[in-house]
Amino acid sequence: MNINDEQIKEELFKKGLDSFKEHQFYDAHEHWEDLWSDYRLEDAKFIQGLIQLAVGYFHISNDNKNGAKGLLNKCVPKLIEYRREYRGIDIENILVAIADTLEFLSKSDI
Repeated sequence: MNINDEQIKEELFKKGLDSFKEHQFYDAHEHWEDLWSDYRLEDAKFIQGLIQLAVGYFHISNDNKNGAKGLLNKCVPKLIEYRREYRGIDIENILVAIADTLEFLSKSDI
């Protein structure tokens, strides 16, 4: 792996994060999936959790409640291993948001 690969990996991660912050969940998933599938990563499970998180929220935007609940539940065990802050992300805050979202989905009619 050369320095260019490291730059590409960091760029893909950042693009995914920026897209997620802008609620462009499908785009976030695409960037992170490119990172996850194209490179051997020490934290591949973490990136997979982010992919599932993004797709879970994408499902909400398409009124796919069951798909959202399934993927949000799948991402928690992957992200929980990285509690506190990891890669500049407040994981604890993400886990609280997921729990709040799952509670909302269990009470909503979407």
